[in-house]
Amino acid sequence: MTLQAAPGDWLPGRRLLLKREDDHELGAFKWRGALPAVEQYREQGHACVVTASTGNHGAATAWAAARHGMTAVVFVPERASAAKLELLLGLGAELVVGGADLDEAKAAGIEHARAQGLPFFQDGAEPAQYRGYGGIADEILAEVTPDAVLVPVGNGALLAGIGLRLGSRSPATRRIGVVASGAPVMARSFEAGHAVESSRSDTFADGMAVRVAIPVAVEALATAADEMAEVTDREIAEAVGVFAEAGMRVEGSAAAALAGARRLDGRLEGVVVLIVTGRNIDDDLWKRAVERPQTFPG
Repeated sequence: MTLQAAPGDWLPGRRLLLKREDDHELGAFKWRGALPAVEQYREQGHACVVTASTGNHGAATAWAAARHGMTAVVFVPERASAAKLELLLGLGAELVVGGADLDEAKAAGIEHARAQGLPFFQDGAEPAQYRGYGGIADEILAEVTPDAVLVPVGNGALLAGIGLRLGSRSPATRRIGVVASGAPVMARSFEAGHAVESSRSDTFADGMAVRVAIPVAVEALATAADEMAEVTDREIAEAVGVFAEAGMRVEGSAAAALAGARRLDGRLEGVVVLIVTGRNIDDDLWKRAVERPQTFPG
């Protein structure tokens, strides 16, 4: 079984199921996209790959690189999660602090890769990632045909991969992306039909803290998603607490789908699947979300 029933009081009147991507050894879904993408670099003759990440993507890249006999250089923002940095180091990644946020770290990583003649693995821009994430949809459909699937949105690749597969195999399923209101660039880009600029990337859900949209992801979402929902950091923190009450420790981005389901409750029907993306969160931040959600912006 890949799906887990959520407690009945989470979304009364709905059959709410969790797709647990947090139970992988890395604690997040990113390995599904990193493994095939890094394999392509190895087949091209590279022994090292460069990327930028707030944590989970970098960990998956280092994990995949080790399995393919390669090394990984990961550029991280200044305020990256301590828990995720520890995970990265444990996987043998070479860490470089490259800027104030993810997009500045990405720019520094691209320049480093160019100077060293190395491939830069841009999270969300590799077609192999989309195919890998499509496997999540396949696993869901092996057990149930959902009326709706809610997916947390950072750079949009996860929603694109799941949504494209659902669109081909279960076209009646609503594909809903959930973004943090403090980092709305993908929702704004989806609404506009093209990548737009945003000056904001302010959310404790670091897996969703994207400021610059990736055009290929925006293009894919035009057919891979049906709608976007925005939730506040307070709503996300409250959802982290709901998971905690059920004995599950999840990071902010993983709780965002539940926050989105609660926001859209009156518009959801039937079987609803939430993608639980990861569990890698600093202790202090998790405790604050669980014990004092009102301290987050609402």
